[in-house]
Amino acid sequence: MSGLKLFRTDTTNSGMTEVMPHLAEIEADVQGLVEAHMETLLGVRFLASEYGTGSVHGGRIDSLGLDENGSPVIVEYKRGTDADVINQGLFYLAWLMDHRAEFERLVRDRLGVTAASQVLWSGPRLICVAGDYTRYDVHAVREHRRSIDLVRYRLFGSDLLGLETVASVSDGMKVARRARRQAATRAAADVVGTSMVEPARAVDETLLGLGDGVNRVERKQYRAYQPLRNFACLCPPQRSKLLVYLKVDPKDVDLVPGFTRDVAGLGHHGTGDLEVQLRTPRDVERALELFRASYAAA
Repeated sequence: MSGLKLFRTDTTNSGMTEVMPHLAEIEADVQGLVEAHMETLLGVRFLASEYGTGSVHGGRIDSLGLDENGSPVIVEYKRGTDADVINQGLFYLAWLMDHRAEFERLVRDRLGVTAASQVLWSGPRLICVAGDYTRYDVHAVREHRRSIDLVRYRLFGSDLLGLETVASVSDGMKVARRARRQAATRAAADVVGTSMVEPARAVDETLLGLGDGVNRVERKQYRAYQPLRNFACLCPPQRSKLLVYLKVDPKDVDLVPGFTRDVAGLGHHGTGDLEVQLRTPRDVERALELFRASYAAA
């Protein structure tokens, strides 16, 4: 974000005016803005603000939410740079894992019985939203065995908000290229039969390779890929094909029968309105630009 420059065009004088970035006046301004639009900004359904952790822990979680895959989410905010934001968030994350029933009751009260029954406890997340981070923060995140996202914000003028993912780690685990390939092959075999292992492996490697911060989230009905929000969901095969759902507007795509389909308003597992049907590794190459477009939109 520090290298991003934003300009407003002046059509009358054919000129450009730079919109200078700035931080919020107080931390609560950032929190209020994100909480009011949490699903749009972070892909997280808002549950509660300033949630008390009781007399023993004696703290208040800035925001609680539930992401697109049913994972519990804690969001902590800092106006500027603060070394405590990660440790504070991890402290609350430990509390959350010890109070699962309480969290599920909150989900049931806010989102209903179905959402509460589908909470994914294998992948709780911490999202930190702050003015900036140090290199020590980024290193610390990569050493933790938790799903942590560091998001930098900037305000531009009076009506523009910029968010940049500085670091995104799933379970704090970094694997070598060879190990990743082996894991991808095993993961593909788990999702599909042997006849579709190669296309599934190619999809998995391609989606993970779109960026350093791409994480994989396992659900019973699908596998989600996300830097911060889902951009692709891979479902088990239907006969001899794989289905991938992307967050690309089908109206912006020249739909090809047997390859791409508009599923807006149709029930399906995973998230996204564009269905891509894959049968061979070559189809994966064919879909690469759609994968990239969905990743960029996330």
